[in-house]
Amino acid sequence: MKVSEIFASMVFSDAVMRERLPKETYNAIQRTIRDGRSLDINAANVIANTMKDWAIEKGATHYTHWFQPMTGFTAEKHDSFVSFGDGRMIMEFSGKELVRGESDASSFPSGGLRSTFEARGYTAWDATSYAFIKDGVLCIPTAFCSYGGEALDKKTPLLRSMEALNRQAKRILALFGNEVSMVRPTVGPEQEYFLIDEEIYRRRRDLIYTGRTLFGTKPPKGQDLDDHYFGSIKPRVKEFMRELDTELWKLGIYAKTEHNEGAPAQHELAPVFDTTNIAVDHNQITMELMQKIAKRHGMVCLLHEKPFAGVNGSGKHNNWSLTTDKGVNLLEPGETPSENAQFLLFLTAVIKAVDEYQDMLRISVATAGNDHRLGAAEAPPAIVSMFLGDELTAILDSIVDGTPYGAREQELMRIGVHTLPKFPKDNTDRNRTSPFAFTGNKFEFRMLGSAASVSGANVVLNTAVAESLRQFADELEGAESFEDALHSLIRRVISKHKRIIFNGNGYSEEWEEEARRRGLLNLRTTPDALPYYLSEKNIRLFGTHKVLSETEIRSRYEILMENYSKIIGIEALTMIEMVRKDILPAVSAYAARLSKNAVEKAEFMAGVSCDFERETVSIIGTLTAELYSLLGELEIATTKAKNIANVTDRALFYKDQVLTVMADIRAAADELEELCASDYWPYPTYGEILSSIG
Repeated sequence: MKVSEIFASMVFSDAVMRERLPKETYNAIQRTIRDGRSLDINAANVIANTMKDWAIEKGATHYTHWFQPMTGFTAEKHDSFVSFGDGRMIMEFSGKELVRGESDASSFPSGGLRSTFEARGYTAWDATSYAFIKDGVLCIPTAFCSYGGEALDKKTPLLRSMEALNRQAKRILALFGNEVSMVRPTVGPEQEYFLIDEEIYRRRRDLIYTGRTLFGTKPPKGQDLDDHYFGSIKPRVKEFMRELDTELWKLGIYAKTEHNEGAPAQHELAPVFDTTNIAVDHNQITMELMQKIAKRHGMVCLLHEKPFAGVNGSGKHNNWSLTTDKGVNLLEPGETPSENAQFLLFLTAVIKAVDEYQDMLRISVATAGNDHRLGAAEAPPAIVSMFLGDELTAILDSIVDGTPYGAREQELMRIGVHTLPKFPKDNTDRNRTSPFAFTGNKFEFRMLGSAASVSGANVVLNTAVAESLRQFADELEGAESFEDALHSLIRRVISKHKRIIFNGNGYSEEWEEEARRRGLLNLRTTPDALPYYLSEKNIRLFGTHKVLSETEIRSRYEILMENYSKIIGIEALTMIEMVRKDILPAVSAYAARLSKNAVEKAEFMAGVSCDFERETVSIIGTLTAELYSLLGELEIATTKAKNIANVTDRALFYKDQVLTVMADIRAAADELEELCASDYWPYPTYGEILSSIG
């Protein structure tokens, strides 16, 4: 297999269009992609027919408008190219079918935007993301909206946010004399995941229903020796990775780096950067293929953020940057005073955005699963802060204080006059406890959970930075002296927002107290964070840039709160079923066996101690009674939660009441697991699961 021959072979790419489309039509679609111009129906018909012929040559018989509803997954409805006329079958695909489709909008989460009887919804072609063939179906990436035009998906707000950022970034660049056609946010999402044996997975009801283990004690050896991280990849996993790479490359996805992660059975795949909406599409495809291909190898891919207590959870590090159509990275320090002044202004915009919208960044990663992950084992804490490294922080301090920067240049740091000291890409250590770290020419947002769509986080980043740039441009465009105004603005903004910069240990208790003194938010759980979505400043942010209307924001709030409650509700019901049907009968049977053994020893083996049996039965009896009592509490609490009508109150009840009882049940059950004989315990243990891929 030659990678160069298979790469993007299943993508209706720019190269394919250039080769197959008439020059006039090719230029038309390029203007649509580059400038956002509408596509003439005649050109759309030519493209659709060419796309259909190409897809049929590749073995496709159907097409679908592939979209990303608020479920966090992808959706597709397949239609064949087949039409019938004059008693014969023909293969057709029109421009109208390419550009727009119709789907049921009432069966997807809408947060009240759609009622059951209001079913009509539309899909619209995202021409900037190339069509591709998956499972013999031509997939056309699309946005999804309601009959009234409200966004019902994750792509529409993302495209809007990218346009908002592009618009404001070009205003800033024009002030420096840099005229560009487009500024694109780029993303490289690192994807962590677990692989376990499918046969063992089938024996864990909690993994099947919830994606995580609701019970389980740590094995004698977990990740204690750090021997799994970057270790030799097991043959079975290597075969999975080899097939995954091949399938991703066929779809034009730049899968590049793969390795063992920190926890046993945990791995990571990292792609090359791409334009944000394309990177989001590619990550959704990657997650789908991971799960599908794992099953072909007798394994299951777990994307839950914390499938196993006591070992690392899985994240998705969102590496974000800004690039012009001329290939200039706007977060790359430059060689000239002007380039460095421009870099500092964009850096300052990000600092301001992260500080002012720390609540929205936390919301963008808020899920029931991620709540278990944040705050330990290389996952950042729930407190949003920025890591810049000592040298860049010192440079910013010298600007604010008006003092000499002594490390490399004994001069006052005045923007536009003196060159920023040479700032190498890797001038500082990496900080794994930082939620938002500068890593040379990009920011790594480490808070995202493994299963999340990266769309939400990037909508927030793009829009918040666009707002900073809008305010900067408004101030600088009317300044008498651009250099003086620029220096004053950067100094003032950094001084106001430097509280968000923290280069230390994000896990320490001292930082938690320091963050509180600085006025930073500590939103520990999803129900704590989500109400901030409805704050006036956040509604104004998204409305100003036409990314989300207030109605769309409120619908998303409803969806996210409802999703949280549903997840905890499913976990609670699963726990009830496992305890009642499996765990209690198992430990009761084991206690009965020990009791019988003790009686037989006393009867037939006079003088032999029965301390083990008696003490173990006593402890099991106490824990069993406790577990049974807690089971009743959980059943009552779950019933109460379901009957709470208000979506916010219901989520808070699940967090404060249901999860508390679930934690107590787990503690009792895990203690019983440690006492129970292996042949009686009803489930594969952590040790068996995490070592199941030999």
